[in-house]
Amino acid sequence: MIPVQNFSSGVLAEILRRQPASKERTQLAWHMAVGPALARVTTVELSEGVLTVRSADTRWTLEIQRARGAVLQKMQHLLGESEVTKIETDR
Repeated sequence: MIPVQNFSSGVLAEILRRQPASKERTQLAWHMAVGPALARVTTVELSEGVLTVRSADTRWTLEIQRARGAVLQKMQHLLGESEVTKIETDR
């Protein structure tokens, strides 16, 4: 038996991966990966595998840097490993 949260996450990831690359697709994946609080105070841009994250405050930038590995794994799960290869912060 597969737990519901694992099943739904996998289904959503599959749906996202099938969509054409767009700013909105990247933003939705970001929101799903980091949650509403962090998504509210950041903007993201994906270009050539590099996800650039801009935050409203240095404290949020530090939080993103601290969680970079876990967030990268989530983004790769949602969009595909070859879609997101690196996360950079821009402040």
